[in-house]
Amino acid sequence: MKYHHQNLSQRMAFAALFVLLLPILSPHLFSPLSRSYPSLFSEWNAPKPRHLPLLKAALDRHIPVRQKNELWSPLPYQGWKPCIEPTTIHTLPTKSQGYIQVFLDGGLNQQRMGICDAVAVAKILNATLVIPHLEVNAVWQDTSSFADIFDVEHFIDTLSHDVAIVKEPPIEYWWSTREYYATGIRAMRIKTAPVHGSADWYLENVLPVLQSYGIAAIAPFSHRLAFDKLPPNIQRLRCKVNFHALTFVPHIRVLGDALVNRLRHPFEKFHTSGTGFLKERMNDTESEGSGKFVVLHLRFDKDMAAHSSCDFGGGKAERLALAKYRQLLWQGRVLNSQFTDEALRKQGRCPLTPEEIGLLLAALGFSNSTRLYLASHKVYGGEARISALKKLFPLVDHKKSLASAEELAKVDGKASLLAAVDYYVSLQSDIFISASPGNMHNALVGHRAYLNLKTIRPNMVMLGPLFLNKSIEWPEFQYAVLSGHKSRQGQIRLRKERQSIYTYPIPDCSCQS
Repeated sequence: MKYHHQNLSQRMAFAALFVLLLPILSPHLFSPLSRSYPSLFSEWNAPKPRHLPLLKAALDRHIPVRQKNELWSPLPYQGWKPCIEPTTIHTLPTKSQGYIQVFLDGGLNQQRMGICDAVAVAKILNATLVIPHLEVNAVWQDTSSFADIFDVEHFIDTLSHDVAIVKEPPIEYWWSTREYYATGIRAMRIKTAPVHGSADWYLENVLPVLQSYGIAAIAPFSHRLAFDKLPPNIQRLRCKVNFHALTFVPHIRVLGDALVNRLRHPFEKFHTSGTGFLKERMNDTESEGSGKFVVLHLRFDKDMAAHSSCDFGGGKAERLALAKYRQLLWQGRVLNSQFTDEALRKQGRCPLTPEEIGLLLAALGFSNSTRLYLASHKVYGGEARISALKKLFPLVDHKKSLASAEELAKVDGKASLLAAVDYYVSLQSDIFISASPGNMHNALVGHRAYLNLKTIRPNMVMLGPLFLNKSIEWPEFQYAVLSGHKSRQGQIRLRKERQSIYTYPIPDCSCQS
């Protein structure tokens, strides 16, 4: 008996020591900055389905053939077509006013919009643009440069008749670097560019700097050019940059094409290393809509969950973890935190969970044999959070399920390159849908509108109250979803004043015919 008590005491001591040392041995489990998954303790209360009656009914859903055909049919011609033709007339000034540098922060799609604005500003000023510098994101820590993501030669060549572009400043401005401007006050640096600044502002404030010093560096530069009151040629130039000049580097396009091919032809043998990968692809069941697939931009990371201030069913532990994260990143400066979860949902301000986006897709008429590609597939809450979506749609794929480690080697661990692959695949899909608004959603909605491709925009204001109604039955839910999304499947929406030309490219980028 004495030995038994000693043994029990030793085990308890070891257990206590393990608990004390766990934060040191595995700090990532306790990190408040975990992007996709919560800490170990916040996952103890794994999120369970919050709409179980709807989920059970959706699993047994029957979809009429006519509804399926309408859902998968491409958009009809809507009277608009791209009219950004290749420029053959040389419109460059005889003398450049100087060199423009911009430093772009944010993620890939925010930087993409900044690049388009930089070209437009260079045109307004009759200046030469230096290939934009992409800042290292403080959270993602991706050091990818413009040349790592975009095809520089294609970019310069496509715009060669519109704006002069150089890869680096000339030798006399060798000192004009990011480090130079970060170490002191420099007369050549423009720090005061207003959000959505006018063309006149740049002519009055940046042009004199160019004329005095020959070079001007603008930072910060995100969202620093207005969407309105600009000449039509400047607006169309922005469209030309966005939809024609910015193409990804060859290895991203090759990987993207391989993923698209495997989504469209899942039963073919693919020449990739790893017999497990080959076997997995060959054992797939046949999917509905031969050769067709949907891209779901499933952005449900810790940033979005915390910033929304909504309750996602993970219990007290999750609410505390998100509140701590919210305080750490934004120091209480989150407007939504003033409202209750119910009030936020009634206003449509809560991002859809994977379960909810799955129910939306099922109600719209997608069957369980629909092939889904998940862009940004890592989800806050892990597998428990995404399990309901996978029950509704078993044929779920993402980059790592479709490609081998060798194929992903050049992009793995690099947030911007991974986002570029997802963007490329999303642009090739038959249907695109995003679970929540954001820069990638906005960029792809605009790009696909320009190409007249089907894109489903969730009606958040309608869905919020629907999901709050715990007594709603499947027929009523499905009818409400179908009624609320009839005009949200890629129909042309003309840009209104102050709206982004990158989300609403029509009429600026297109012509009626």
